[in-house]
Amino acid sequence: METSERPSEIGGDHDRPAFKLLLSCPSGLSPSEVSVVFDPTYDRIPHPDISLENSITEIWDRRVQQNPSLYNGLKFRYGGHTLGEGADSSQNTSVCLLLGLTDYRTFVGTNLNPLWERFLFLSEDDWRRCQHTSNPLGNGAIVVTSDEEVVVLQRSTNVGEFPGHFVFPGGHPEPQEVGIISHHTDGELTHQMVNRKVSQEMFDSIIREVVEEIGVPAASLGKPVFIGISQRVLNVRPTAFFFIKCDLPSKDIQQLYCSAQDGYESTQLYTMSMSNLADIASKMPGCHQGGFALYKLMIDAAKENR
Repeated sequence: METSERPSEIGGDHDRPAFKLLLSCPSGLSPSEVSVVFDPTYDRIPHPDISLENSITEIWDRRVQQNPSLYNGLKFRYGGHTLGEGADSSQNTSVCLLLGLTDYRTFVGTNLNPLWERFLFLSEDDWRRCQHTSNPLGNGAIVVTSDEEVVVLQRSTNVGEFPGHFVFPGGHPEPQEVGIISHHTDGELTHQMVNRKVSQEMFDSIIREVVEEIGVPAASLGKPVFIGISQRVLNVRPTAFFFIKCDLPSKDIQQLYCSAQDGYESTQLYTMSMSNLADIASKMPGCHQGGFALYKLMIDAAKENR
């Protein structure tokens, strides 16, 4: 496992890289090796500048006026992670994700705020640096077909973030999918039970997103393997990436995409070789460029272990 910052050889500008790898798990982790602590400790801390805090509401209100269909959904907030050893030496190192609660409104008002850099706290520690931003944890999938191609989508021009860009399938794990509407739990649920449900949602949600976005049946997908977390340097957005093997060939996936439930979010599905993927990586948002970097690290690790 490692954390590393990747420079702009596959994107970004001359002043800064496009992404930072907050966590790399090149051997891949199964659900039993990824746990969660869901706690208010990892919620966003309001910024002491009142005018900056007030800009969150102002920006959201303007966005809603422009698009009344905007929905302020709850999201899990990434508050960092810890590493631990497996139960025995044959197991991979385990990861514990530290998650709080945030919402889309706060994401729009902090991470997507034109003044987003003013929300950052001066610190080398990423959690402290981002303590005043929403930082919802997104997810993305490196889906590899039976003929060894990687699935890539081109985003619609109608989406709010990075219209027209190339992306991997993905979205967000959803608190409400596991019955979470606040930090106050049902009396029958212990904190440990909630943590287990949230941890499972990390893996269930990426399957759900892939099925909805590219139209393949869930039965055609292998078990997701967690490969790390990438952070977009522009507005510090974090995304958890997974590797998923699909037992369908590219041509079948192309046909199924035509009836995908969330097909409106993208305009085209491509399946690409690694070399073709490298050619278009600079046209991806930084967090997805980081996802590609995580996948390359996974491939390199697999070659070394042969």
